[in-house]
Amino acid sequence: MKLLSIIEDSEFIIQTLKLGALIAYPTEAVFGLGCDPDNEAAVHKVLALKQRPVDKGLILVAKTYSQLLPYVDDAKIPMHKRTEIFSSWPGPVTWLLPAAKQAPKWITGDSDLIAVRVSHHLVVSQLCKLFGKPLISTSANVSGAKPAVNTEQLYQQFDKTLLLVDGALGGEKKPSQIRHGISGQTIRDN
Repeated sequence: MKLLSIIEDSEFIIQTLKLGALIAYPTEAVFGLGCDPDNEAAVHKVLALKQRPVDKGLILVAKTYSQLLPYVDDAKIPMHKRTEIFSSWPGPVTWLLPAAKQAPKWITGDSDLIAVRVSHHLVVSQLCKLFGKPLISTSANVSGAKPAVNTEQLYQQFDKTLLLVDGALGGEKKPSQIRHGISGQTIRDN
């Protein structure tokens, strides 16, 4: 794996994302795999690497909620849920929100909802800021295996040509909590 610095290699990282490359990067609790969410071929590369079906959908991670607006139908978020949702960000909570009509099915899967998170992790925030939009964010593991929490585990599960953005994990013990933005139900607890 090629280790990249968010500061020294930022132009290279962004250009490779624009060209459909995949990256591995630290998140709040585990390493993530990401790519340009609008590049269908890149998203399918992530799904193939993880051996994950497209119908399950993927998470988008962003620096700000405004980066998520092209993918989320903001008008369909109930007023009584907005404070709960927006006060949890930036942070390790992923919300299932109504998907915008133009949200790609390769992100939403078989759902009318889209999984989104505004991260407080420095590397994730910097990547999304430099890229100017959200990234696909899925745990760095083959489906059914434990997510990678160190570079050795990344090497064991994935091709060594994968680009790795340098940085430390954020200190959370488990991947982000996932909550339903309409019902408030917890889908996955952290």
